[in-house]
Amino acid sequence: MTADPVLLIAGYGEGLGAALAERFAAQGFAVIGLCRGSARKSGPATVLAADLTDAVATRGAWEEACALHGVPQVVIHNAAELVTGPFLQQTPGDFRRAWEGAVLSAVHVAQVAFPALIAAGGGTFIVSGATASQRGGAGFAPFAAAKFALRGLAQSLAREFQPQGIHVVHVILDGVLWTARSRARRTGLSQADCLDPLAVADVYYALSRQGPSAWTHEIDLRPRNERF
Repeated sequence: MTADPVLLIAGYGEGLGAALAERFAAQGFAVIGLCRGSARKSGPATVLAADLTDAVATRGAWEEACALHGVPQVVIHNAAELVTGPFLQQTPGDFRRAWEGAVLSAVHVAQVAFPALIAAGGGTFIVSGATASQRGGAGFAPFAAAKFALRGLAQSLAREFQPQGIHVVHVILDGVLWTARSRARRTGLSQADCLDPLAVADVYYALSRQGPSAWTHEIDLRPRNERF
């Protein structure tokens, strides 16, 4: 167990997750990532395998993370399931998969993290939203339904737990992140028209440092060329 402050990223990936790990590690944080797959080391992050849609698996991974480094001061929920396509071709299972990936996973993480954060005197819980958190686009019904629900969950958690010392933040990422995955999906994508993951990570870090007299609950980030 380390004496360093600890960041836990639920839904760790090589785009924003890696940028968050790099940014917080540079400020002296020990970084734990949770994701499907196998346990491994990824840059400064120790990545633990966990299916966040499973309550037992989430609790086990949380307990393992705390055993390694202690209770995290900052928890970032960055998990989602991008389910899109023509509405009439979607099944109830598609909607369920989107909701479980974005919302149920956040419920599981919050339910294991919040008691520990309260006992430790407080902490920060940041949730990654999307354009679909506030605007449902054509072909995005499952994803938008889930992201709207996640936004509502974040609001409820903020109102219930802010007085107990937990700073709950919902970050709307209104744009495409400049990652290898997004470039593979969209031909002709321009870096100038995308969110830089390291710039986004800077904002997440700043949010985690806010004093309790001036807490942000919701913030939207977008590249300067994004229409809104």
